[in-house]
Amino acid sequence: MLQKKICMVGAFATGKTSLVSRYVYSIFSEKYQTTVGVKIDKKTINLKGKELNLILWDLYGEDEFQRVRMSYLRGSSGYLLVADGTRHHTLDKALNLRQRVEETIDKVPCILVLNKWDLADEWEIENNEVEQLIQQGLVVIKTSAKTGLNIEEVFQSLASKILEE
Repeated sequence: MLQKKICMVGAFATGKTSLVSRYVYSIFSEKYQTTVGVKIDKKTINLKGKELNLILWDLYGEDEFQRVRMSYLRGSSGYLLVADGTRHHTLDKALNLRQRVEETIDKVPCILVLNKWDLADEWEIENNEVEQLIQQGLVVIKTSAKTGLNIEEVFQSLASKILEE
């Protein structure tokens, strides 16, 4: 069985923990839980005839008081860059983190997750910005941990990209 480490990276309160909870346990909680350090979950999936053990590292969110420890990323096969569509500055933070991640572990498969699509009418991230990111080569997927929208797709897509490496 192949084992692959995937990190969840992004600003504070973007929904990283909720995405993992929805994917691994099929649950969503309205209660906000701050991740302290790192929370590790795992899920076994079958992909392209291979059994794959995904080790999901949910890293604490970065804010003005604390920076993500890049050492947590070592050994990662890929990562999800998570931004909250209702807070534009979380996209800026995610793109900044992407640069730091690449400086630390080189280029590994990455997907930009724009979370909280269930609040689409409150979004601050414009479609033309999303299109520009896609044109720059980023895979961008809009999700909702609350409704479950595109959660499976995000993890399946990342796992597929990792297997192609």
